[in-house]
Amino acid sequence: MSHTTVYRYARELGLHSHLRQPKRRRGYGQRRTGRFADRKPIQARPPEVAERSRIGDWEGDSVRPARGTGAVITLVERRSGVVRLTWSPDGTADAVSQAIECRMDRLADYIHTITFDRGSEFAEDRRLEKSLKAAIYFADPHSPWQRGCNENLNGLLRQYFPRSRDFSTITMEELQAAEDRLNDRPRKRLGYLTPSEVFFNPNHIALQR
Repeated sequence: MSHTTVYRYARELGLHSHLRQPKRRRGYGQRRTGRFADRKPIQARPPEVAERSRIGDWEGDSVRPARGTGAVITLVERRSGVVRLTWSPDGTADAVSQAIECRMDRLADYIHTITFDRGSEFAEDRRLEKSLKAAIYFADPHSPWQRGCNENLNGLLRQYFPRSRDFSTITMEELQAAEDRLNDRPRKRLGYLTPSEVFFNPNHIALQR
């Protein structure tokens, strides 16, 4: 007799309260929401971020394999579309924040804000705010469209690092090669300039909406 049948008979006989009950697991979205309840929401960002009127507003995310460890951390600047990639061996909050600090330290003067999703790997946001001197915001739960630049980048990145890839074997040379290709690809919305050209000379274009 299956456990489902046992529970059905127990309910019919009024004995279900005597059966051992499994612990209720909190939903994934609920856990994420609680973790970041006191953080700055995306709605609090200055209007310049949505307008893409300046260089220095970034979106961040992580890309993981179907199986195994390791995570590619993706950061994209909203106005230019310029990309910075880095890698974490285990995807924990401490390792991810350290990887971002190392990769973005030289660009600290060009970071006003970073917007993340509510993944646990970004729980060290306050550490990043101090080290990068930038304001960090979080998108609403289950709202990937709020970070459209990053979602588009992640799709492009799968060309170089498919889900079937063992991310623990990714080298910094591979990341740099993928980053260079993405940054040197002309974009229609940039008047067919490249993200690198716009990032280092943002005043000579009018973005196509």
